[in-house]
Amino acid sequence: MFKSTLFNGSKPLILAALALSGCTSQSSPVVQASGPSGIKNVLLVHGAWADGSCWDDVIATLHADGYNVTAVQLPLTSLADDVAVVQRALGRETGKTLLVGHSYGGVVITQAGVDPKVAGMVYVSAYAPDLGESAVSLNGTVPSTPINNDFSMDTSGFLTVSDTGVANDLAQDLSAADQTTVAATQGPVSAPNALNASVTQVAWKLVPTWYVVASNDRVISPTLEATMAKRMNATTLTLQSGHLAMISHAPDISALVEKAASSLQP
Repeated sequence: MFKSTLFNGSKPLILAALALSGCTSQSSPVVQASGPSGIKNVLLVHGAWADGSCWDDVIATLHADGYNVTAVQLPLTSLADDVAVVQRALGRETGKTLLVGHSYGGVVITQAGVDPKVAGMVYVSAYAPDLGESAVSLNGTVPSTPINNDFSMDTSGFLTVSDTGVANDLAQDLSAADQTTVAATQGPVSAPNALNASVTQVAWKLVPTWYVVASNDRVISPTLEATMAKRMNATTLTLQSGHLAMISHAPDISALVEKAASSLQP
């Protein structure tokens, strides 16, 4: 929808247009940008109650700066299913890749990131479990956050967040229009098979890591986020943000991802 085509059957007009556009044989050489240094592949992994579109603004920036960007679509049916999606996406990458995970997506990249193509990982207000830990078990180490009052569970054990919960706790620093979109497009997540699932592999022990602490997070405790970042010895950025920092602070997230990618060897 971003392209338009103008056609005119007059040959003189076509030749004139070519000349003005510099498309004739006498045009000056075009200087090509060298593109990003370091890792060029970035794989973005969303969390619960979300889909790949939550990375839209980050994708646009990274793509404009020359990165090869993929945002997966997790089914959120189980940790095993979600990890399989990331593994398949990694299999399609050519060369080393930077994994970026948000929220529950941090659990997924912790499990999937042992792939030899992974050169580093960025956690954005995300869970970073150690061996045998899950999102739920990590939550149990700190006082309950406000989002826990906003859930409803269906008969299959999938959790959704109420519209009020989205506005007050999941996306409180977004516009009303964005809150409506988040509520309408949220991906229900399996409590027993995803949020309660423990990791059996810990990729953050193998590669360099970065972590974004969202100091106004009402989903994951900011104290827990800081604790996990310190445990990983991650390069840490703290933002005055709610849980959806990749939407409310997209330029900051994009800049950190590019900084991480540029520091890694392809």
